[in-house]
Amino acid sequence: MADFVLSCCSTADLSREHFEKRDLHYICFTYDLDGVTYPDDLGVSMPFDKFYQAMVDGADTKTSQINADRYGEYFESFLKEGKDVLHLTLSSGISGSYNSARIAAAELREKYPERKLYVVDSLAASSGFGLLMDRLADLRDEGMDIDQLLDWVEENKLKLHHWFFSSDLTFFIKGGRISKTSGFVGTMLKICPLMNVDHEGHLIPRHKIRGKARAITEAVAKMEELAEDRLDYSGKCYISNSACEEDAKAVAKLVEEKFPKLNGKVVINSIGTVIGSHTGPGTVALFFWGDKREN
Repeated sequence: MADFVLSCCSTADLSREHFEKRDLHYICFTYDLDGVTYPDDLGVSMPFDKFYQAMVDGADTKTSQINADRYGEYFESFLKEGKDVLHLTLSSGISGSYNSARIAAAELREKYPERKLYVVDSLAASSGFGLLMDRLADLRDEGMDIDQLLDWVEENKLKLHHWFFSSDLTFFIKGGRISKTSGFVGTMLKICPLMNVDHEGHLIPRHKIRGKARAITEAVAKMEELAEDRLDYSGKCYISNSACEEDAKAVAKLVEEKFPKLNGKVVINSIGTVIGSHTGPGTVALFFWGDKREN
């Protein structure tokens, strides 16, 4: 058993069972649904199907980042036990939680000078963030110590790719990520925007794809173009989805056909309630390791 804790945010969008199996700790974001605050607790207090149906039915959603006080309480619970901590936050291009975690860590280092407390901006989100944490768990289990893991993640985190599309633009329009005019035209033409996360951790629209079937093909084509060792890719592949599991399965099937050397089957997760508050239903995201992201 390692003498340190590997930790992240709930927005890594893995299942509770996955977190427990890999001995990964997490702190929960919160969100409001029609004015009521809930923890982003991996579907426990609010099942994902109920959450996305509420959005379809017109519920208002609002998310909150984790503040420094909550981070401080969370980190200190491990430090008190004599554990060092390596914590990765949701991308700073999406949330201010990285800065909150840094503030909390700086205060606690003065109180616990004998302990190591590292905070890293993952520059990742959803199950891409989860895939990064899973790799760190692998390396920890292979014997890397906390300092080696810190060096590794800073050197390699930009090799993690996120490619995703949405067949429902409603909540991208509502959140201002797509203009009303573009959204209206896109909906009429059945446009599925293909997006990714850039080297600064921002969500960037890249291509306008007409039709969901083509969007599925184009997302996998990005993996063919960018994956480590291309069609000989032998790493893990994760997918997350917001109430469109059949679309996620279609992507997974195509990935498994194209990449016969995959490390196991494609893992399909749900997009959690915080990320999902912004995407709404109908989004599929594909995650894999590849060339370093440079834009």
